[in-house]
Amino acid sequence: MKSAYELALERLEKQGIEPPRQDALDDDTRERMAEVRSKAGADLAQLEILHRDGKRKQGDPVEALKADEEYLVERRRIEERREAQLEKLRSRGHNT
Repeated sequence: MKSAYELALERLEKQGIEPPRQDALDDDTRERMAEVRSKAGADLAQLEILHRDGKRKQGDPVEALKADEEYLVERRRIEERREAQLEKLRSRGHNT
């Protein structure tokens, strides 16, 4: 009996999509990538909590909109930093 993963790989092959390489990244690189994702996830969670708390205390609609914009900018910055770090690790992992 085939696993769901194996069945998914077969469907990808039938569609002409190359399956992921098993040896693409070493264990150290995968571990570092997991750390980057975990750190970014924690930063995003903290940002979300602070934003919700600040919004709850906010009485002025104009200030609330400004806080929303700042939240989105900061969120994008964290996500972009995470993606840049992951891409850097990916490119290093493929070159070793």
